Amino acid sequence: MKAIQVKKTGGPEALELVDIPVPQPKPNEAVVKLAASGVNFIDVYHREGRYPVALPFVIGQEGAGVVSAVGADAKSVRVGDRVAWSSIMGSYAEYVAVPADRLVHIPQGVSDRDAAAVMLQGMTAHYLACSTFPLKRGDTALVQAAAGGVGLLLVQIAHNIGARVIGTASTEEKAKLAFEAGADEVILYTKVDFESETKRLTQGKGVDVVYDSVGKTTFEKGLNVLRPRGMMVLFGGSSGAVPPFDPIVLSQKGSLFVTRPTLHHYTATREELDARARAIFDLMAAKKLRLRIEHIYPLQEAQQAHRDLEGRKTTGKLLLIP
Repeated sequence: MKAIQVKKTGGPEALELVDIPVPQPKPNEAVVKLAASGVNFIDVYHREGRYPVALPFVIGQEGAGVVSAVGADAKSVRVGDRVAWSSIMGSYAEYVAVPADRLVHIPQGVSDRDAAAVMLQGMTAHYLACSTFPLKRGDTALVQAAAGGVGLLLVQIAHNIGARVIGTASTEEKAKLAFEAGADEVILYTKVDFESETKRLTQGKGVDVVYDSVGKTTFEKGLNVLRPRGMMVLFGGSSGAVPPFDPIVLSQKGSLFVTRPTLHHYTATREELDARARAIFDLMAAKKLRLRIEHIYPLQEAQQAHRDLEGRKTTGKLLLIP
């Protein structure tokens, strides 16, 4: 089968198209023939070595397709089932072996491509807004990169809850997308300082929570716009890692909270995985969550997909098709 493998960490050129054997299922696994693979920033971190993985490895954490084989102990799925998953390595490929208890059945009315597009980013947006800092009506949230893959979904979920959403974006086009998703205000950070503008929009009170996937270039100013006892939710680092800082800063700025969550810990049990996936699919069915699949690449163009993602040129979701 064709797969994208990393033999040595580095830039997009580290993504190599290779021929390797189709995986055989272990007793607790199912083998899935992929219909689509999601492209995410965590893939960049694995490729760079920021999140170490034993080399060589087939990259990719998210996908959807049809079960082609099952192990002897895999009782929850059958050959022919349409399934999706996230947080399982090996998805930039034609086939992948996945623990059966990490597979989610795709409901009728949801396409394989939509399922592949929503698993990681959709469930991330859900845990951020509903679990990490459970938003409620009347809260004010600052969403950095509001027109990005997670950003557009997070804005919609926050808007549905009834929170006031202030988004940041780099261009008028991206700002328009954030407004369409439900943002109340969008700050063009390339034209105005988002710190001073957020303070102005909140009459100096600050926001209840900052959802930050950008990291290095936004973190410190993000702390400055939080109300006392507000929470910084740092869930990515598209601009680089946040430098070390003395926690005393958090007390000086208002007894703030900082967390660095990952989806894995918010879908750790089968029950939570099912509940979160079901919540996302239900929002889609109710047309309260709209996906934006911006670009679909053939598997062999994985390098270009990563270049586009890292270049901050994208809005919405990128997919690879085997």
